[in-house]
Amino acid sequence: MKNGIPIFLDQLIRTLELEQADEPEEGEKISGPAGGAVAFSEVRTNAELHGKDLLAMDFTVDQVVHDYGDLCQAVTDLAIARDAPFEIEEYRTLNRCLDNAIANAVSEFSYQRDFVVLKNHEALASQRMGNFSQELRNLLSTASLAFSAAKTGNLNLNGATGTILERSLSGLTKVLDNSLDDVGQHGQENLSLAAFSLGDFIDEAVIGAELSAAIKGCSLIVLPVDAKLAIVGHRQALLDTVAKLLQNAIRFALSGTEVTLSAYSAADRVLIDVKDNCGGLKPNVAATLFQVNRGGAGEARYGLTLARQAIIKDAGDLSVTDMPGVGCVFTISLPRYEVLT
Repeated sequence: MKNGIPIFLDQLIRTLELEQADEPEEGEKISGPAGGAVAFSEVRTNAELHGKDLLAMDFTVDQVVHDYGDLCQAVTDLAIARDAPFEIEEYRTLNRCLDNAIANAVSEFSYQRDFVVLKNHEALASQRMGNFSQELRNLLSTASLAFSAAKTGNLNLNGATGTILERSLSGLTKVLDNSLDDVGQHGQENLSLAAFSLGDFIDEAVIGAELSAAIKGCSLIVLPVDAKLAIVGHRQALLDTVAKLLQNAIRFALSGTEVTLSAYSAADRVLIDVKDNCGGLKPNVAATLFQVNRGGAGEARYGLTLARQAIIKDAGDLSVTDMPGVGCVFTISLPRYEVLT
């Protein structure tokens, strides 16, 4: 339970302190944005850990929701008992923190539950493979014995021994045909590429970007990555895309500002965010950023059209969120996997 309510209360307190100090952007780094927008935050990270812990303790999804929801009732009851009413802005902050915590805990709880189901499915598939091997061995053994008997006794294959041999070979054909059908279906459902560590990938992706940031006069902030997260895809193409995003962010960032790289889970996806402080995109640029038209905004200014197409091939997507007057966030979304230990 160490990743649950105690840490959440500390995060709530620090968020309120930053907002009262007129630093709402710093508060959002702790508690996350309002309105359900997906972004890296301390609340997200610990809520995901808490959701995973509650699944391991055999809690239900209803109990996960009430675990945080009961806290809201406890805070309001305590305020009444102590005659200590709080302002509307403070209550809105409490609700935002709770909304983000509940959503992230439930998403992780559901993902991990599905992951357990997948593991059970794989165990069942392994058992089926064992049964297949045993059945194949039995049929081969029977066919070999029948053939040896026919050869040793110089028997006519039109007799009983020949019938046994024929049935065994027919059984082998049927078993192999069924297994090939299973393999074909399994191949449709699974990627042939191997999963690799998200943390190692990010470490490799930032090579060279720190120097570029120093030359430009801005800071490159790389947030910590969960060591258990993994992704699947064409590694070099993905590395090229992240490097391109970082170089673009550094290129257009205002001097003295930050470029932030974060990679985190969101339910069954892994999101890689590159956030800059460029002042925001020009009007209508976001809508045309990834157009295929040569010479369009995407080609002329960012060259991201081909990068997005490469990511789509890995069942992912590349999108941008404009923050007028502040900057923008480029987000790579990929299917989530777990590092095998």
